[in-house]
Amino acid sequence: MTKRTSVIIFTAAGLALCVAALLGLRQGMQTDDSLTRLTKAGSIRIGYAVEAPHAFLDANGKVTGQSPEVARLVVARLGIPRIEWRLAEFSQLIDELAQDRIDVIAAGMFITPERARKVAFSEPIFHVSQGLLVARGNPRRLFSYESLRDNPKLRVAVLTGAVEQQLLRRMGIQETQFTEVPDALTGRVAVETGRADALALSSPSISWMAGHEQLGKTERADPFTQPDASLTRHSGYGAFAFRREDKALAKAWNNAQRGALSGQDFKEIMSTYGFLPGDYPGDATTREILTK
Repeated sequence: MTKRTSVIIFTAAGLALCVAALLGLRQGMQTDDSLTRLTKAGSIRIGYAVEAPHAFLDANGKVTGQSPEVARLVVARLGIPRIEWRLAEFSQLIDELAQDRIDVIAAGMFITPERARKVAFSEPIFHVSQGLLVARGNPRRLFSYESLRDNPKLRVAVLTGAVEQQLLRRMGIQETQFTEVPDALTGRVAVETGRADALALSSPSISWMAGHEQLGKTERADPFTQPDASLTRHSGYGAFAFRREDKALAKAWNNAQRGALSGQDFKEIMSTYGFLPGDYPGDATTREILTK
């Protein structure tokens, strides 16, 4: 072997080692510590918005509701001892997550393609049907979302950013017909005062309001015809949400959630907050919901 050949070989070897070191450094910099960071801190920040029965404060100021209570089951299985609850407007929760002010969203958030471009969803934790809140006596004779579409003069209250608004848009409801409200109780007042002819809500939300004497001068539209199955077959599924890059946390959460949802505690939570067996997530997966 000539001296020149030896130099070339050692130079190539040196370059290979440098490249390997750089790749290793880069890989280390990209290591996902989303789970270990929270485990070491012993605390996880969970964001919620007030919308019963999904999430709200009880009489003692405790954060509760279907999503927070299921979250507690999952966090316990993850071995994280403390939850820091962070309140935000529902429409601001995804921004709060992106700005690293919370680690998880537990607010009855529905899985949609639009949201999935911004966050990573857990597997579903519920699946609900739709409902309609109308003035007492139902003077407009509204028994479906189609009845709103067929009369462009009618106005419908929707929670800002809610899945009901997206569904109504797909059904052909005009933008001028929407009255956006921050929460269900504000929407109820809009119906009572004539600012809106109806409030579009999920069926469990209306059941919760009825069971807690929160209907005021409104009532559930009954009977109510559900929207066409082709529009809702893969909608109405709710889940927790994470930053897309927090893959380790999302994976561990899903594993823990799978065990939690198979237990009796989950069934009791669903029943307590007005969800029926038909509102369970079943075998649907987030991937299926987003790709069909």
